[in-house]
Order: sequence, then structure tokens, then C-alpha cells
Amino acid sequence: MLELKNISFNVSTDGADKEIIRGVDLVVPDGKLIVVTGPNGGGKSTLAKIIAGIETPTGGSIFFSGEDITRLSVTERAKRGIAFAFQQPVKFKGISVKDLIRIASGKNISVADACEYLSSVGLCARDYIDREVNASLSGGELKRIEIATVLARGAELTLFDEPEAGIDLWSFRNLIDVFRNMKKANKNGSILIISHQERILDIADEIVVLKDGRIDKQGKKDDILPSLIGTTSAISDCAMMNPGKGAE
Repeated sequence: MLELKNISFNVSTDGADKEIIRGVDLVVPDGKLIVVTGPNGGGKSTLAKIIAGIETPTGGSIFFSGEDITRLSVTERAKRGIAFAFQQPVKFKGISVKDLIRIASGKNISVADACEYLSSVGLCARDYIDREVNASLSGGELKRIEIATVLARGAELTLFDEPEAGIDLWSFRNLIDVFRNMKKANKNGSILIISHQERILDIADEIVVLKDGRIDKQGKKDDILPSLIGTTSAISDCAMMNPGKGAE
């Protein structure tokens, strides 16, 4: 279980402090899929980076499986079972897709197993398994390969920062199935997704609306989603015609 207690995050701009996250309390129970949504600039991506350890909060505490991890590094959090998928996937020049999946899994998995992870995200394994993870791959290809590495990892807590950014509509539809299958395969693992997309909100157990750095609404999907339909916080699938626009 992940628990955030009174988390705040300030940045200094032109000599003045600006609050990005303001006193956020949040619990992500084991075995649940939580989606954090809200207006652009509300602090969603920053919150995800704080949980992953990329940013350090200026106030409050973070607990994971009962341990205070507030000051732990990204690497230390990863060792404890936290995985993070970036909004813009990282390129790894000189590393093949096969080797990247093996590194993510933490064991010397077979080529067949690596191919299975690629197939699960809609990629033809034969065409990608030996390719280098570099700029020769499109943004959508890199995104799907990154998700394959996350699947191979099988983390206790997996964070996705706007996973729909930069992928086409077909890939987005496939992504929904990936999230559903992740939840079924790892019943004790939890998933936290930063997203505007209504179809991702629709598979959530719980929705958290972050606005101006604070939690504006929080509750079960059936209670929160109806109030978001038709607002800028729940963009329809037609937005996939212009993927990634408005990302924090």
C-alpha cells in the first residue's frame, strides 16, 4: 500500500516560491487501479514524479508497505517494488529491446518470454526483439516497448504518466486491455495512472481529481466519473487524433 501524508512541493521562480502540490493526502490500496485526472497544470505529473522519487517533496511523508520512503532515491524505490513509465519514454542507445526487457524483469528471461511481453502491447516480436532502443523507433513504438518492460517488471506499484500520449488510436484501445490484464495478472499489485482519457477513467476502481495542486474530488469511479463527462478533465477518444497535446 502507498500512502501520501500532507505532501507539498514548491519551486522557486524569479526568487519567489510557487506551490505546485499543496497538502495532498492519498492512499493507493493494494490490488487497486487508481486514475489521477484534472486540469492541465494541476500538478498531476509532478505528483507521479514525487511518488517515483524523481522529485523530492518539500513537505510531508510517503509510506510504501509501511516504510517511510520519503528520502529514498529512484533506484531504492525501484528495489522496493515501484515502477514508473514516463510520459516521454527514455531512449537507450546500444541496448536492444530484448536486453531492455531482460534488465526490467531482473532475470535472464528467454527470448520467447520477451516476445510474449512485446506481443501483449501489440508489437510483432520478430520485428522488434533485436532492434536498438534509440531514435529510429517512433514515439508510439517506444511507448509500447516501455510498457512491455513494465509488464516484465511485475512491480508492486506501477505508475503511468499519461500513457496515451504519443500513441495512435489503435494502440490506445489495446492499452486499455493491457491495463485490465495487468490488474488480473497481479491481483496484489496496484496501478496508478495519470490520464485525461475517459476510457482510462472508466476502468478505474477509484478516481482522484487534482486541481491547483490539491485533491478536489476523490472516490469510486461510479461516483466521480459522471461529474467529469463533458469537461476538460475527461477528453473523448477523438482527442487521440492529436495525441499528447496538452501534456503537463
